[in-house]
Amino acid sequence: MTTTRADGLPFLPGNTFKDPTKTRFHVSNTLGFKNGYAIQQRPTVGLGGERLVHNQLSEAELDELAKKMPTLTYGQAKQAPPETFVPAHLAFDKKVLKYKAYFKETVHESASEFYRVRPVDIYYYLEDDSIAVVEPAVENSGMPQGKLIKRQRLPKNDQGDNWHWKDLNLGMNVTFYGKVFRLTNCDKFTADFMESEGLILSFPESIPSDPYTQSRRQPLRSYTTPSDFDKLKKFLKLDRKVLRFYCVWDDRDAMFGEMRPFVLHYFLVDDTIEIREVHEPNDGRDPFPVLLRRQRLPIDRYDVESSFPMVVMELSDHEVKQWFNPSDFGIGKTLFIYGRRFLIYDCDNFTKNYYRTMSGIQDFTPIPVKGRAKDLSKMELPPYNGFGSLEDSKQNCLSLVPQPPKKDFIKMLENDHKILRYEARLDSVRPDDKDRRFILSYRLSDDMISIFEPPQRNSGIIGGKFLEATRISKPGSDIENPEFYGPGDFAIGSVVHIFKHRFLITNCDEYVLKVLEANADQYPVSTIESIRQKHGKSSPLKPATQDEQ
Repeated sequence: MTTTRADGLPFLPGNTFKDPTKTRFHVSNTLGFKNGYAIQQRPTVGLGGERLVHNQLSEAELDELAKKMPTLTYGQAKQAPPETFVPAHLAFDKKVLKYKAYFKETVHESASEFYRVRPVDIYYYLEDDSIAVVEPAVENSGMPQGKLIKRQRLPKNDQGDNWHWKDLNLGMNVTFYGKVFRLTNCDKFTADFMESEGLILSFPESIPSDPYTQSRRQPLRSYTTPSDFDKLKKFLKLDRKVLRFYCVWDDRDAMFGEMRPFVLHYFLVDDTIEIREVHEPNDGRDPFPVLLRRQRLPIDRYDVESSFPMVVMELSDHEVKQWFNPSDFGIGKTLFIYGRRFLIYDCDNFTKNYYRTMSGIQDFTPIPVKGRAKDLSKMELPPYNGFGSLEDSKQNCLSLVPQPPKKDFIKMLENDHKILRYEARLDSVRPDDKDRRFILSYRLSDDMISIFEPPQRNSGIIGGKFLEATRISKPGSDIENPEFYGPGDFAIGSVVHIFKHRFLITNCDEYVLKVLEANADQYPVSTIESIRQKHGKSSPLKPATQDEQ
């Protein structure tokens, strides 16, 4: 209960009176929740239900208080909270200082070198003040290189101090576990970081060269070309340029001999010759493509001096007097190579252009060669015997090792899982087959048909799979070129002959109508109209009534 005193009277007993209109004296709630978080609210109603004025001070008093600084007059009431703390692993994450350095390693067991200069990279991780020393790997150096010191805090002295980034500078020596490293340079990030921290880096230094490495370096070669055309120029100019001649080996003088075709390659880059045999299907010879491997070929290998001791020594390239060169080849010329007689009858366009430029020859009329191997008779496939599919039978005849028939993968990918379902019944005179119903499924991906018979209670017939997925040919079609059933043949009321069984199509799925209408230009109009009329009377795959039969 609150009391109110009259204005101008002192706050003494007798000068106050009770307000009978105020009956609620609870304290207003100043805490609330918003989005699951507790927030503080300014009270709007005081004790007794009185409305509270937010600012009890006038504008002049508020301005005066705004200009005053109580901390200067009375001092700071409490210590200001510290700034937001950011841990080192968050502030310096992925910030690494990189220094270029080197160390000298004394060599005792070598007479050609006294010490080695080995450059390294020193990485300083600001996150935890750890240091790693890595030596860049040099190919064929013969020394184990890579990470010399793993990432860790390195001791600076015996008092327990560790190396800090404030202790590092260019042009100074640092000692890690007894090994002295000389800091020579750093990257831009390191220089900018040191500058931001107020540290001035010294001038960068260069890593001294290793004396043993310098001694192994050979001076640049000075080439003296004795003529206008040397081996190097010949290699650069004539590499991958080959003369190709078409020739035949006339071996008809021998028993069972014949004229066999060959290709002679003359490599201009090193004047070597290669002879390859031209194989034809079923020529009866082993598939050895190279008759003469690539080599320099002498015109007469046994044209040597009579004083040469051929009994105890073999012929070498030094005893050969004359080698084959491009001037020895031409259309109509006969070459004797190791006792074999080769007749050149033609060459390719590059060879013709080469001789036009180098020798001025313009006539390259090919010579007709007679007696070459006869062309094989055309292979005819035997008639289809009806076992297996027609495609498998053809593959057995085309190759000795049968390969699986090729499939239309584009059609399979486009029509994957697209199946047209039809309802059918047997068109038979047997009374047992009158009530049998079948589901005929046509797969668009491979044009195969499968038939399933739903089981019926007390029918005396075991239902289940009636026909595996297979391609069905139309009756009366040619065995060699059969015509298979397609979606356009399954009209409502049509009869399908499948392995001496007659199936009458009575209904189909609604999806069949959508597929046929989407490709109306590929299927007969009568088939689409029959399905439309059927779907206007009954639902898809609903068993047909006696009237509809």
